[in-house]
Amino acid sequence: MENKVEKYLEEIREIDGLKNAVLAEIALSKKEMTAEFTLITNTAYSALAENAAQKVSQRYLPAGFCAKMRIIKRVPDAEGIKRRIHEFISKNFPVAAAYLRYEDIHVDLIENGANFCLEVPVESGSFLSSNTLLDETSKYLSSGYCGSFYGNVRLVEREEEKIDLDAPIEVKDEVVYIPETRRFPICDFAKLDGVDTLPKQAVYIADSGNVTEGYSICGTITFIEEKEYVKHNDKTGEDETKSRFSITLSDGSGSLRTTYFPKKATVEKVRELQVGDKIVITGQNEVFNDRLSFKANKINYGTPPEGFTPEAKKGKPVPAEYKVVFPKPYVDYSQGNLFSVIRKPEVLKGTTYVVFDLETTGLNSQPSMGKMDKIIEVGAAKVVDGEIVETFSSLVSCPDKLQPRIIELTGIKDEDLVGQPPIEDVIADFYKFVNGACLVGHNVAFDYGFIRYYGEQNEYAFGEERLDTVAIAHEVLKGRVNNFKLNTIADYYGFDFNHHRAYEDAVTTAKVFIELITERGRLP
Repeated sequence: MENKVEKYLEEIREIDGLKNAVLAEIALSKKEMTAEFTLITNTAYSALAENAAQKVSQRYLPAGFCAKMRIIKRVPDAEGIKRRIHEFISKNFPVAAAYLRYEDIHVDLIENGANFCLEVPVESGSFLSSNTLLDETSKYLSSGYCGSFYGNVRLVEREEEKIDLDAPIEVKDEVVYIPETRRFPICDFAKLDGVDTLPKQAVYIADSGNVTEGYSICGTITFIEEKEYVKHNDKTGEDETKSRFSITLSDGSGSLRTTYFPKKATVEKVRELQVGDKIVITGQNEVFNDRLSFKANKINYGTPPEGFTPEAKKGKPVPAEYKVVFPKPYVDYSQGNLFSVIRKPEVLKGTTYVVFDLETTGLNSQPSMGKMDKIIEVGAAKVVDGEIVETFSSLVSCPDKLQPRIIELTGIKDEDLVGQPPIEDVIADFYKFVNGACLVGHNVAFDYGFIRYYGEQNEYAFGEERLDTVAIAHEVLKGRVNNFKLNTIADYYGFDFNHHRAYEDAVTTAKVFIELITERGRLP
């Protein structure tokens, strides 16, 4: 059997887009006489590749069975691998898990897979150094990701925690955050495609990324388009032209784009659907093209409750302490304007603003426009009562190789990001830094798109008011400057700075903000 699987995978891996594919599962249905092959790949694949994989799979089935394909694109990330290792060992090696802390699992991504190291106390070596544990963990990772995974154990001396029996006992209230998955009842359900189990509740689209099992979404069609593709029929030996539908559904909390492949019996009914119609789509999440996507299985009629208004989403509480980025007091505010008197407008008294700027791998700050670019630097300055009092600055680790234009623009190189804190830690500290403040930026909508997205990815609900120094400058400096770029306005006020670095841009924007509000005489 093992040789047959290896031979099958050799043929599969000759297909473009599936060169590293692994076989995760074969699900047989004797009732329908089908076998669904689930392949995992870490590279982009096309419909032609899926069609070719189906032909290969069909040759390995007994007569009378029909092959179905399910291909999942899944690219390993260090944090995801770390989490899976911890869960696997906790479940399958409970004695060893007693000595293993989550923070002692270290993962290094390599070109095709990863190396992992378990850092454990000397006394636990016999439990965690066994080849069985490491081999089984590697095998487990290989079943869910493409590539090779190698593990080792590093024994370390841990100091025993000394307990002062005479010290007062301090009891802390620890808040455990569980990501919220909101749902609402489905009304007026009517059959179009049919379902195995009648869906009674729909998951908010905004929360759909939290769900690991199958689920339903319900809302209004905002886009629908039919496209044709060619699929080979192994029973007849001929190619057939079939239809698939690209559908965008919105429920008021968010929008979701999915592709639906209709049955022959239902394709005409799906063609009758129009923008504005309310439907229920049942399916499950999968990773495709580096993004979490929703695979639609069934479409039926259904509506949210009459007068439905989405509930506000609750985010994580503000962290009690900074973890990786520690704000610093700001000094030498007048470095670019030594001979001027620092003005503190009365209107800013009693107010707190956080002026921020980012450096990123590209310009896409909207997930609806495709793969999101990544944050590689965060800089911010806190303005209290009209004075810069504190700063926040950090580079951010990035798994993607930086483009030459980004390196040229920012001066940040790939090696500068090695060992820097991940975005999940930086965004948590930034959430604490901005707590209770209004956000300010130069073209603030662009940078805020990244902050909000990566905040949502880590369950932090950024919702602060925002001010844009570009808009304020248009009002205050119209006719006095040739354009409203940050360096032009900074030159006008006499501020020198290293443009296109987040910290320098943020501090300069804070100075510009104070000057603009001083001239304006009132807040926007």
